[in-house]
Amino acid sequence: MSKTWRPATQLVHGGTHRSQHGETSEAIFLTQGFVYDTAEAAEARFKGETDGYIYARYGSPTNDMFEKRMCMLEGAEEARATASGMAAVSAAILCQVKAGDHIVAARALFGSCRWVVETLAPKYGVECTLVDGRDLANWETAIRPNTKVFFMESPTNPTLEVIDIAGVAKLADQIGAKVVVDNVFATPLFQKPLELGAHIVVYSATKHIDGQGRCLGGVVLSDKKWVDENLQDYFRHTGPAMSPFNAWTLLKGIETLPLRVKQQTESAARIADFLADQNKIAKVIYPGRKDHPQADIVAKQMTGGSTLVCLELKGGKDAAFALQNALEVVKISNNLGDAKSLITHPATTTHKNLTDEARAELGISAGTLRLSAGIEDTDDLLEDFAQALSKVSS
Repeated sequence: MSKTWRPATQLVHGGTHRSQHGETSEAIFLTQGFVYDTAEAAEARFKGETDGYIYARYGSPTNDMFEKRMCMLEGAEEARATASGMAAVSAAILCQVKAGDHIVAARALFGSCRWVVETLAPKYGVECTLVDGRDLANWETAIRPNTKVFFMESPTNPTLEVIDIAGVAKLADQIGAKVVVDNVFATPLFQKPLELGAHIVVYSATKHIDGQGRCLGGVVLSDKKWVDENLQDYFRHTGPAMSPFNAWTLLKGIETLPLRVKQQTESAARIADFLADQNKIAKVIYPGRKDHPQADIVAKQMTGGSTLVCLELKGGKDAAFALQNALEVVKISNNLGDAKSLITHPATTTHKNLTDEARAELGISAGTLRLSAGIEDTDDLLEDFAQALSKVSS
């Protein structure tokens, strides 16, 4: 029956595991370990001869519910919940490469994601090539005999570039490589990378899945074979496991995901249209607009826009700071996907560690801002931007 449920129903009921008490809300199993009736039972559990939990680092009932619910939403066979989004990204990439392998990654990445592939992986003998991911030819040109992984965000952080996931996946399949997609900005509601041919999907559950600024979390999703052969041992022995309390919090957040994302997306679209008409704004990028640079790809692989808007002020950093400081409803924060509308200046926060040249390549100027629309009344958000813009010098 659960296979026929629509997403909103899956996110309320999917994967629920009730104890003998028959609780309505999912239970939090705050335990480090588990006990066995006999020594023989413990031996059989560790041998894998019987099902059951061994240690919270390997898995727990609460985490299992969260993983199953995410699998239903994503259309994946297996998932592993991690302590943060970056733990998910690192695990998804590093668990499947070794010294001498090669990663091709889109250059438009969140700062920490770029550090993993550009700085961390080479320390262990894994080579990396960064490409302008918007052009499929760049991915193909970067392929080497030792290429094992393609990694991308789509839409990207913060300029909302969109990459042809199906096109990259086709190239990967030709050489036996795996495609890892960070799908945070699209959310699992608006884009299904696995259906487009990607092999692994990662999320920072800290963002829309929690959506209320409470806890950190991440998740890696793929087919069972890949998880068993690559992720399972890495996960068990390096210990990036999610706390059961955070898993429970995320289960509560995910129940309202469709409602929140719908409101956030509607607000983001209206704010993008409003900002595009303001003379103090140099540029607005939003996946739901016809003037998005990759509007054809957006139409092909996304079923909705985004909760994020990228905008550029004509007055550079001074204007960007003035706008942020004048906003009253919208708060300054580097998080996103929250119930509260948040805005950040990437050049001095999330992407501050990149060189000026690298930021310029990505289209991040001193006047660039990234807005994450919340669930407030849209008219209040529009009025907030109007009054804030009136205080920005021309």
